[in-house]
Amino acid sequence: MKNGTERLMGRPREGRADRAILAATLELIAELGVRDFRMDDVADRAGVGKGAIYRRYQSKDELVTGAVAALVSEITVPDTGSTHGDLLALMREAVGVYTDPIAGGVMPSLVGAMRRQPDLARSVRDGFLAGRRQALREVLERGVGRGDLRADLDFELALDVLGGALFYRLLITGGPIDEQLADGVANLILRGFAPVRTRAAKSPTHKKEESQ
Repeated sequence: MKNGTERLMGRPREGRADRAILAATLELIAELGVRDFRMDDVADRAGVGKGAIYRRYQSKDELVTGAVAALVSEITVPDTGSTHGDLLALMREAVGVYTDPIAGGVMPSLVGAMRRQPDLARSVRDGFLAGRRQALREVLERGVGRGDLRADLDFELALDVLGGALFYRLLITGGPIDEQLADGVANLILRGFAPVRTRAAKSPTHKKEESQ
């Protein structure tokens, strides 16, 4: 009974430690960058021993990947009943995430580190991005099924377009990441990847006028 009680009491503490480690990691990436923060820094800020971190993450790259995944894990794959509604919901949630100061500080450092560290890049792509893109692909597949998007849709390109404008502003121009951006990208996807419509056949009246 005692052991069972200890386990039950230990779970909330473990959950708090998990959240504290991830939150501390994100804060330190935003402040210092991926390269310059240390595992000791995470332990100090999270209020845990360094061993607690290594029991969860075997390396700094794995910790960074886990922290980034936690940052956006709350974005759900919507099913509003319309392709436009789904795309708009995706973009609004992304805008909500990346207007947060922590997320806005993490991503520039992460992208730079991925270029310099192939192992980190592979860890982020395999451990986070691949699954994320596959989940978002569901929205596009539903759009194809509804006839709102072309049957031969280039899914990878469409996924790049979904995030491209947001990250270009975040990383390059510093332009506004707002509701207008969300609406513009949703409409761009619908127009740019719309089914190719064949021109309607000329009416008999129109053909008669041409023959005269």
